[in-house]
Amino acid sequence: MSRHLQVYTLPIRVYFQDTDAGGVVYHASYVNFMERARTEWLRERYGYSNADLMREFGVAFVVRSLKLDYMKPALLDDLLSVTAQVKDLGSSRVTLLQTVMRGDEVLVEAEIHLVCVTMTNFKPVRVPEALREQWKE
Repeated sequence: MSRHLQVYTLPIRVYFQDTDAGGVVYHASYVNFMERARTEWLRERYGYSNADLMREFGVAFVVRSLKLDYMKPALLDDLLSVTAQVKDLGSSRVTLLQTVMRGDEVLVEAEIHLVCVTMTNFKPVRVPEALREQWKE
């Protein structure tokens, strides 16, 4: 199996701050959960923090678009698994698939389109070769 097809999983506990007064996770909290999973996926799987990318390459990945499908709600104190995996890689963009699960239940599915941009003018640039090679393996 290609390395980029491997699924990275981050456990996340639902806290009160993530929910409404009824203990149901806010729809926007899922975006935060996925951001954390992408950040840790990049760090743990590929050895780069967001700060490393900015310092070493002068780039950052920004969200261009995202599509979320909400299927079931997460609740206060749930232990969730948030996944990340590369679906597609272009010259300056990467498409990720992400899910939020509670056990075997899929709660949210997402497709996230990221663009690699320079830190100086936020214009799209080629994904650093160090990452590109790892993502293509």
